Amino acid sequence: MKKRTIIPPCSRPLRLRNYFGNDLAMPSGVSFGIIVRKNQKPGYRQIMAAVATLLLAGSLTSCHSSAESENATTKQAHQDVNLLSTARFDTARLNTVTNELDLTGKITFNQDKVVKVFPLVGGHIEQVKIELGDYVHKGQVLAVLRSGDLADLEQQAITARSQLAVAQKNVQVTEDMAKSGFSAQRDLLVAREQLEAARGEVNRVNERRRILGGNGSEYVVKAPVSGFVVEKTASPGMELRSDDPENLFTISNLDQVWVLANVYESDLANIHAGDSATITTLSYPDRVFHGRIDKIFNVLDPESKTMKVRVTLNNADFQLKPEMFANVRVAYAGHDKRVAIPTNAVVFDKSRNFVVSVTKENQPVVREVDIYKTTSDKSYINSGLSDGERIITKNQLLIYNALAN
Repeated sequence: MKKRTIIPPCSRPLRLRNYFGNDLAMPSGVSFGIIVRKNQKPGYRQIMAAVATLLLAGSLTSCHSSAESENATTKQAHQDVNLLSTARFDTARLNTVTNELDLTGKITFNQDKVVKVFPLVGGHIEQVKIELGDYVHKGQVLAVLRSGDLADLEQQAITARSQLAVAQKNVQVTEDMAKSGFSAQRDLLVAREQLEAARGEVNRVNERRRILGGNGSEYVVKAPVSGFVVEKTASPGMELRSDDPENLFTISNLDQVWVLANVYESDLANIHAGDSATITTLSYPDRVFHGRIDKIFNVLDPESKTMKVRVTLNNADFQLKPEMFANVRVAYAGHDKRVAIPTNAVVFDKSRNFVVSVTKENQPVVREVDIYKTTSDKSYINSGLSDGERIITKNQLLIYNALAN
């Protein structure tokens, strides 16, 4: 019996190319095997072995390529599932377009919490206990003066007490004489009036001493409220008059500050009390402060032709300082309605805007959109999306790249 060498066929379809490198059309499921007979001529046997080797290599390549294609498809499907599982979704909604107006302004003191400290007496400043920018508590000593007015007041107190004692003695004597008939009733009334006047003078001097404080000729300037010393003109050795209009210190509590923004004439119709505002500063560019317009000053500056609006901000950590430059963005309602989506859902690629939407079958699809307007947190769409469609707002760029590839 003649022996034959059999090369087993590949279980997958075989791709063959002709002399020009073109694929040969083969029926689906066709496979090849090679039979080599031993009694053939030596040259024929070498030729058949070479052909068998080429066919085997092509068969294995076809098997390997097909397996890789299936693995790649399976891997891509798993990748899409994994990306969707970590994605965040939102819904496109038909909303009224919100417009934004950018203004410039500055941080200022809350004038309702600013206190100017004046000396109540004239004198000579001996000590200044605080520096500009210090935080002081109510009742804390700011400066110490030596005052001649206080020395005069001390003398007035002594005189008033002496007059009171004399008036009291005079009333007592007059009453005794009236009882004995040696004094008229009129003298008793005069004595009692003098006693009341003496008591009033003592009360006046004591009240003034209580208001001024101090001891002897020493006058102490104390903080009337708690806050920061934002202005200081006092210095040791300065001479003061009781009628001096200049204040020694200014104290302000910075737990609340004002933001004053400038509005041009062309934008006055778009500004209303109660409009929401976001404020950023050069010092803290990554921090956004939120507030509302609570005051519109209905007066135009004659030089700049602008009107000021005010936003009150809480400043518990004292980060905002007066005179800081501020950018104010005011949001106000428009008249048009458009489909709105979060701004971060938009993918800009090839000079066009895209979003990744999700079908009812939970499949991601890339959609090109025409943007009508973009604000800080929303984009309004002219076309490309409808009200109620679901979109991806997290990992949308990864899914977009995966679909594009």
